[in-house]
Amino acid sequence: MKHITSIKIIVLLSVMLTTLNMSAQETQDPGAMVTDRPDQTESPALVTKGYIQVETGAFFTQEEDEGFKTEAIGYNTTLVRYGLLDNLELRLGLDFVETRFSNDGNEFDNKLSGFTPMLLGVKVGIAEENGVLPKIGLLGHLRLPFAAGSDYKPETTGADFRFSFAHTLSEKSSLSYNLGAQWGDDSPEIAYIYTLVYGYSITNKLGAYVELYGDLPENNSANHLWDAGFTYLLKPNFQLDATIGSGLNTNQDLLVSAGVSFRLPK
Repeated sequence: MKHITSIKIIVLLSVMLTTLNMSAQETQDPGAMVTDRPDQTESPALVTKGYIQVETGAFFTQEEDEGFKTEAIGYNTTLVRYGLLDNLELRLGLDFVETRFSNDGNEFDNKLSGFTPMLLGVKVGIAEENGVLPKIGLLGHLRLPFAAGSDYKPETTGADFRFSFAHTLSEKSSLSYNLGAQWGDDSPEIAYIYTLVYGYSITNKLGAYVELYGDLPENNSANHLWDAGFTYLLKPNFQLDATIGSGLNTNQDLLVSAGVSFRLPK
């Protein structure tokens, strides 16, 4: 299947980059692994220089409006992060999604299936946390149409940027939030985006979070959603996650997702 092939390509790319980097220099101590999944909030923390971090998983969403139902399954949603410099990481994302439609329980024959536009971007470290001042990062991405399947291929390149902030509240809790904007889907309209997440470490390995997020399009009503979930650090370089959520004022009835994240080299 196409999504399995994409996973092989990503893993192969990860191994090649790791081999090249290790042959050129000794890698630094990576410290604790911090991921950008499973929530919608991007962390200001960067992958340590010389390391590769792969964050992958699957999701299911369901939306219904007056009997018309849309169901989307993301079989493979993968983000590869590479620490290029002490304050710069490169980011590459690939998603394989299938979307089905039905009306009053009758499923339509036509459905959408394939890769969505490739995500290509960077994350820059701006400032470390200092007292009441948060840790700050800046992220920017392009969504490239040429890599998308015909069912999801837009005519124009999409883009987004966001500032990421993180506060340490205590040894076990933290507060993070993003502010930014995005545009795409063949529309020049900008949608301002926000996220706010509270995280709590139940144990050294098990964490929980609850999040509010959404967007405010220029010419349409705002969309507000929530999610919550758990992360489990199975090994220092290997993390599992699970999430559930839905919309507050949107047609999204359900979001569920699960995934894994791992860091190379071990």
